[in-house]
Order: sequence, then structure tokens, then C-alpha cells
Amino acid sequence: MRLVSALALTLAVSAPALAFEPSRPVEFVVTSGAGGGTDTFARTVQSIITKHELMDSSIVVTNKGGGSGAEGYVYATGYRGDPHKLIFGTNNEYLLPSVAKVPYKAEDLVPVAAMALDEFLIWVNGESEFDDAAAFIAAAKATPNAVTFGGSQSKDTDQILVSMLGDVVGAQFRYIPFKGGGAAATQLAGGHIDANVNNPNENRGQWEAGMVKPLCVFRPERFPESQPIHDGKGWHDIPTCKEAGIDLENYRMPRTVWLPAGVDEEVVAYYRDLLQKVSQTPEWADYLAKTSQSGDFMTGEQFDGYVQKDAASVKKVLEREGWLIQ
Repeated sequence: MRLVSALALTLAVSAPALAFEPSRPVEFVVTSGAGGGTDTFARTVQSIITKHELMDSSIVVTNKGGGSGAEGYVYATGYRGDPHKLIFGTNNEYLLPSVAKVPYKAEDLVPVAAMALDEFLIWVNGESEFDDAAAFIAAAKATPNAVTFGGSQSKDTDQILVSMLGDVVGAQFRYIPFKGGGAAATQLAGGHIDANVNNPNENRGQWEAGMVKPLCVFRPERFPESQPIHDGKGWHDIPTCKEAGIDLENYRMPRTVWLPAGVDEEVVAYYRDLLQKVSQTPEWADYLAKTSQSGDFMTGEQFDGYVQKDAASVKKVLEREGWLIQ
């Protein structure tokens, strides 16, 4: 009897502590409005977790997209150490504090994973005289400030790309900020602006209807083969911007997930593993295909390295434009 008791005690002492699991509903804090790309991202993750029963706790989605997403990040930093707040965003988590006086620092949140990379293209109106990026750029260089780009927000991802584009090709563009990519798509389809740099999913419907057309994509290689979207052409038929002679090979936006600072490492590990499982489901593959995003799952040092490289690249633009907050 004593031997059994001693053995039980030994096993109890040597057994590892139970790993973290949520003990109440998990709040998915979405740093965009309802219907936006980040909202679709978060709700896709939610639906996959629920369908495959990957987590016992329920999920509540909250949209806090004010201030280009700053509202959501500020809200989350008020819950330091809370393992039941998962924040969904983009690279705006670490870019916003550089361009706006927001009451949080990038270090106030802990990176969990980047689950996908959203692509950017140059789009023009469907009736535009331009059918290729080279001719479009040549015309823009010939008449400075005559070409108007529209995009989501100011001093954000879209305007940063337009600034980079103008710098590498030696052209001057005008930029008009809108509340989101959907508004920029509507303005281009209506002929009120000359171009935008929307993600594939933001302009897909208008391309299907022939109201807009893509000139090139800012990625190292063409999109994979896909079904035709309009006039017999699909995503793979769009040339890269480098093919068009634009020395800006790669510009992408990561779909990111964060936790409030102060959480234990086992909490980060739990959600990292959870999201890894999500990324391996057929539903996630369908989401990537429908939105034409690249499925590059990054965590740990790889994610940290991406953030550092991306932030350094963007900082050069912010300094050149005078947007950097001192």
C-alpha cells in the first residue's frame, strides 16, 4: 500500500503541468469594419475552428476598426496578460505607431502568427486606354500629377505602395484616400479615379463585370493557374510588375494574429498550434483560393524577421514623405 502511494506521489510530482486551454469564451478582436478583408479573415478562422471543433471554448467576434485599426489594438492593450483576447490585423499593427500618434506601441502586443500574404495589383478602369503597365507608367511620367490613385486610408498600405511605385519609376501620382478598398473599387469602376492598387478580392467582382482590369501584380512570380475571371483571362494571365519593367518586385500585406503583452509562452504556443491546424484544413485552402492570397504561415523567428524587414522597408518611405512620427 505504501509502495502504491509512493508511486502515485512520484508520478504526480513528475507529471508535466497541464498546457493552457481557454477557460471562457475567446474574443476575436477584428481591427477593421464588418465586411472588410480583416473581418473576412477572422470570421473564416472562427468558422473553421467551430466546424472542426478545434477548441472547446466559444468565440465572440468584435469589430473595432476605427483609426485604421488603431481602435482594436488600443482596446487589446487594455487587457494585458489576458489569454482570451486574440487580435486580427495586418502590418498596420507595427506601422500605425510610426505614422500616427496612437496610444499604444507595437511591443504592447505579442505576435502569434502571420497566416497569409495578400497581394497588390495595379488596376485601371475597364474602358481605360491602357492594357499594360508599361504604357500606363509612361503616360504618368509624361504628365506629372495627372494620374490619380485611390486607396484605403492615408499613410497606410495602399498609399505607401503608390509612393514606392512613383519613386522607382520616376513618376508623380496624386492619391485620394477612401474608407476602404471597397470604396476605392467603386470609385475606379465609376471612372472617378484613374487607378487603384487593390487586393485581388477587393476588385474581383468589378473585373468579372469588365468594369476594371488588372495591369500587373507586385509578387515575385505570376499567380498560380486558375479559372478564367473575365474575357478568358484568369489570375495567372496577369504579368508581374517586374515583367512590365517596374523595379518593385514584391509588395504584400500579411494577415496577422496577436495577443496582449504579458501572456505566458504556453498561451502563445496554444494559439500558434491552433492556427496551424486551421491553416491545414480544406476550408482554409478554399479561402486562400477565393481571395487569391498566398498561404505563407509564419511564426516565431520567421515572423519576427518578416516584421523587421517589412518595417525597415516602409520606414524609408515614411521618412521620404515626411510621415514619420518623431
